[in-house]
Amino acid sequence: MISLFRSYNPVNVLWLALWLVVLRVFYMLVAPGNVEFVFIESFARKLVPVNYEHALNFSVNVLLAGMLVLVQAMLINYLVNHYNLLSKPTFLPALMYITLASLYTPFLTLSPPLICNFLVIWMLSKILAFYKGADIKAKAYDLGMIAALGSVIYFPFIYFVLAIWIAFIIFRPFDWRDWAASILGYATIFFFLAVFYYLNDHLHDFFKIWDPLGTRLPERITLNYYKYLLLIPVVLIIVLGMFKLQGTFFRSSIMVRKVFQLLFFIFLIGGLSFYVKPTFHLEHFLLCAVPLAIFFAFYFVSATTRWFYESLYFLLVAGIIYFQFNTF
Repeated sequence: MISLFRSYNPVNVLWLALWLVVLRVFYMLVAPGNVEFVFIESFARKLVPVNYEHALNFSVNVLLAGMLVLVQAMLINYLVNHYNLLSKPTFLPALMYITLASLYTPFLTLSPPLICNFLVIWMLSKILAFYKGADIKAKAYDLGMIAALGSVIYFPFIYFVLAIWIAFIIFRPFDWRDWAASILGYATIFFFLAVFYYLNDHLHDFFKIWDPLGTRLPERITLNYYKYLLLIPVVLIIVLGMFKLQGTFFRSSIMVRKVFQLLFFIFLIGGLSFYVKPTFHLEHFLLCAVPLAIFFAFYFVSATTRWFYESLYFLLVAGIIYFQFNTF
């Protein structure tokens, strides 16, 4: 499977679509008949004055989620190949994203983090354009607006403002106007939201939006211990990828080095921002899928022992399908 997607063959788009179906069809056979979909935070709910939460039945929900994942996978693949982040053109970033976006059953339905991954990809495309841009104030403003829009959809996305500022540090010499532009872009979205609150005589509720930021990190996360078994191949690929990256890091171009540093911080921000929500939801970690997919693709494109990397990927996929049938 890995060898097939290592090559940059347009036919692989069809194989990607087929593989996406394989990774999701088994869940549709055993999953519950109804699922709720909420794509906007409660503080902005009045902006969408219709009852949509149960508008889609389960099959349509999973189908639409799969279509979104396929589009996102192709966007990531284009981004990686356009900026030559790996050693050669390949379809591995798309394959890895489709795989990681199927890791747990909550990932398989429509959710705010899945929608926000479009914004993560959009942010990455603008950040990567920093490297050759002389004046980036307009891009910085756009990035601030994207982060704010993501916060309206899914409030933990607010911390992706940090990813923008980290990108400034990594890619650019210090210019306070870039930082100010990003803050102004973020404030623009919430200014219009504040106006909406004011016109509806609820301005006092607007300031309560920020209350979740004071939430303490939970002391423990309640997660079925069997779920951790699925992370074994994931962690193993991460460790092996780190060794590969360490060996080639200083031989890579400056841009590639900077991009992988940024991806590391995006992964951390996406993973650690879960505490903002009052209840723990596993689908939050979809926010980690974009940087992790690129990192996984880096490992598999540079791995040399075919039987080992094919077996490792097979182990990951087998675990995904097994846990779709067994929810314990």
